[in-house]
Amino acid sequence: MTKNIDYSLYLVTNRFDMNMDKFLEVIEESIKGGVTLVQLREKELSTLEFYKLALKVKKITNKYNVPLIINDRLDIAQAVDAEGVHLGQDDMPCDVARKILGEDKIIGISADNLIDCETAVNNDADYIGIGSMYKTNTKDDVELVNHNELKKIFNKIDIAKVAIGGIKESNYKEVMNEYDFDGIAVVSAIMLANDPKSTSIKFLK
Repeated sequence: MTKNIDYSLYLVTNRFDMNMDKFLEVIEESIKGGVTLVQLREKELSTLEFYKLALKVKKITNKYNVPLIINDRLDIAQAVDAEGVHLGQDDMPCDVARKILGEDKIIGISADNLIDCETAVNNDADYIGIGSMYKTNTKDDVELVNHNELKKIFNKIDIAKVAIGGIKESNYKEVMNEYDFDGIAVVSAIMLANDPKSTSIKFLK
């Protein structure tokens, strides 16, 4: 089933040290600036806290008709009727998640090599988050995906591909010019921007 999803500017959230009102404001302003997809990524919250936060974010994404993707947690995605989930290599297998969520939901997979990308395709993923493209402060001990592996991936994988990892205003053009990504995933460059809306507009151009 082909889903008409725009992966152009994919916001992956991080609350850093901001309060709840500021966090929600940044998400809404970034959507106003053109963010096409929002992934709610939370590692520290309890299930109840994550659920309550996801409801608040879903209210915003619904307002602008932007898909909400929940990182890792199928239960939270189901509970708030999010549009999908994003899974890492140590999370629920994609084919199992597909059976649970059904064909209509979006499932993304993190991968940095051709074998994992092929597995994602075979297990009915909708898109692959490929990286890390650059060093990033939001993940420790991150490994960069190498150029030769990227060439193999782009030669053989035909589902949507999103670049992730250390992407900023200073380097995203380089990524998009060199590889035919369907979009870029941005974390701190938008979440910590003084003006998330205008920053998103610049990225989208």
